[in-house]
Amino acid sequence: MSKTFSIGGIHPDDRKFSRDYPIENFPIPKRVFISMNQHLGMPAVPVVKKGDTVKVGQLIAEPAGFVSAPIHASVSGTVSDVAPYPDFLGKKVLTIVIDTAGDQWEEGIDRSPEIRHEITATPEEIFKKISGSGIVGLGGASFPTHVKLTPLEGMKPEYLILNGAECEPYLTADYRLMIEHGQEILTGGELMRRALGANVSGIIGIEENKPRAIALMRELTSKSLQWKVVPLRKRYPQGGEKQLIDALLGRRVASFALPISTGAIVQNVGTAFAVYEAVQKNKPL
Repeated sequence: MSKTFSIGGIHPDDRKFSRDYPIENFPIPKRVFISMNQHLGMPAVPVVKKGDTVKVGQLIAEPAGFVSAPIHASVSGTVSDVAPYPDFLGKKVLTIVIDTAGDQWEEGIDRSPEIRHEITATPEEIFKKISGSGIVGLGGASFPTHVKLTPLEGMKPEYLILNGAECEPYLTADYRLMIEHGQEILTGGELMRRALGANVSGIIGIEENKPRAIALMRELTSKSLQWKVVPLRKRYPQGGEKQLIDALLGRRVASFALPISTGAIVQNVGTAFAVYEAVQKNKPL
């Protein structure tokens, strides 16, 4: 039986019209604007200046503290400006502007399609790579992942939950990622689980309106003793962190408490994929 949370919720139409359309690479634009305030916490600090040339994957901004994240170039080209520009809310934030040229990548990034299953990195190396690669939560909050994987003193993680609910109408990005890159997601989840500790169990929660994704992830986890896939009832906001913990573990996050107080850490499946690319492919976010 599919699980769900205990209080509230609505049942909007799916409208998942794009579920059968494969993921496509966006064409390289002539100019990109990279905000230093893309994550929760302190904005990143630029380490490049106007006139510098950059490659894809090159560090262009350093974190300003522990609750911050480094930022890397998503294109190659020349830095044409470092100044405040309006963000998507209209607020001016420090921004690195890059005029694109070619498609040059930093050395050491593995761009091959080969999937690297074997994990050789230690927990310490995994954590360092996640932090240095600028990985942040890709479920919407953009909270630095290395911070979330650092539980507060006295709070011990028991479960790592990968959120594949994607309960919002229209959205299908997480679904397509599970269909096209399920093994990479599982490997990324396993990397985070190992970084948290050997006694942590892994759960992948997916809404029941994604039967292909449920079947695929179940097949991938069929021989694992650490991971299981749990179908979730179609209900909004099933993908909310507190609702997901309630549905999967039957534990309620108290008012003003952190989710880790229940023994659970929740990461989006997109974040798991980014962790895989960072650790196994040396590709920053």
